[in-house]
Amino acid sequence: MNTTPTSIHPAPQRVRAQRRTVATLSVSQLLSGVGNGAGLAIGSLMAVELTGSNAFAGAATTAISVAGALSALPLAALAVKRGRRRALSLGYLLAALGAIGMMVAPVANSFAVLLLGAALLGVGSAANLQARFAATDLAADATRGRDLGLVVWAITIGAVAGPNLIGPGSALGGQFGLPPMSGPFLFSLAGMLLAILVLNIGLRPDPIDLARAWEKEDGVPPHPVSTGRRRGSMATGLSAVRASPGATLGIATIVVAHLVMVGVMSMTPVHLKDLAAIPGHEMHGGSADILIVIGFVISLHIAGMYALSPFIGAWADRIGQPRMMLAGMMVLVAAVLVAGIGAESRSAVTVALVLLGLGWSMSTVSGSAFLAERVDRPRRVLVQGVSDTLMGAAGALGAAGSGVLLATLGFAGLGYLCLGFILVVAFFCVREVARTRA
Repeated sequence: MNTTPTSIHPAPQRVRAQRRTVATLSVSQLLSGVGNGAGLAIGSLMAVELTGSNAFAGAATTAISVAGALSALPLAALAVKRGRRRALSLGYLLAALGAIGMMVAPVANSFAVLLLGAALLGVGSAANLQARFAATDLAADATRGRDLGLVVWAITIGAVAGPNLIGPGSALGGQFGLPPMSGPFLFSLAGMLLAILVLNIGLRPDPIDLARAWEKEDGVPPHPVSTGRRRGSMATGLSAVRASPGATLGIATIVVAHLVMVGVMSMTPVHLKDLAAIPGHEMHGGSADILIVIGFVISLHIAGMYALSPFIGAWADRIGQPRMMLAGMMVLVAAVLVAGIGAESRSAVTVALVLLGLGWSMSTVSGSAFLAERVDRPRRVLVQGVSDTLMGAAGALGAAGSGVLLATLGFAGLGYLCLGFILVVAFFCVREVARTRA
């Protein structure tokens, strides 16, 4: 288990610094979450509208995920070199440009602009993921899961508000002559810019710099990360993973949970829209009501992802991360079964999406805390970058493949296919729980 100076008996100065860091990260997550929520809710509909085919429904989410994967390690390397504040600020700045691209895409009737805007939003998603790990830089072992969970939770308000701002955003955009799907990204742009402002006020001094200074004060010898390869490379990161017992299981839990969540969630707006066209499932208000229902369902899903994360983190600290990781996998099993069995019911799909978000939260919060605890601090940021890269790649695979699977297997088949991935990770979680009992 990792032991750092802050993991034994944190001095009052260190406690205050950690509280300030968690508060700053939480506020920035809240603001940036508006942009990500809108992108997830509208991106798939935009892609279908611009291409005229459901096969491209996952394109925007794929672009978000691929960009998130490709930018995770560079952002981690930047954090190691220049600190969390600069890395996160750069991520949100690029995401702000992405929000502008998403606004322009319907105006220009350009699928390419949509993909570019979504990709830049994906860099913001990578920054969001890095922020949860930033909460562990100064955390004590006894509260690592709780602190990480608090930062994850903070995104709830922004992320839940994002889809529900579709209506007000469309109305606001209309005042500027923007199409209905462009307007919500005005809120996304404002949220990203405000998040940058908060980070540059609150993360001074930077938590990575503080952690290094305190280790030096406490006589902890520096541990070089580089092994002769370029610092921040995937090869160096994977070498650090192999040198950290338990890191592979933590990463696998995070990656599979994200693969399943993105695969099912990204196709839900398209499935609900198609469901409304089936006799007996029509909606009286037409397309406007369909958008409202989709926004509401995605909001509940995002609430499941984030709303309980502080309690999940605290519970994981109490019962142990492996047990919470296993519990998260079991909730994901329930989610895909409900989605498959109740695919023709809007109520069942809504319940499945809530369970999907909750299982993702349990797996991601506990898996992230498990990972941070089992990697020594000099290697930690780089290993976290590898985790986020693989997480983004899994999301890209889930988003890209889910459109084809929806067209061939249907929504129920998509859910059942995810079941196998979940059960494999659950098996190894059971083994880890048994090992920790011995």
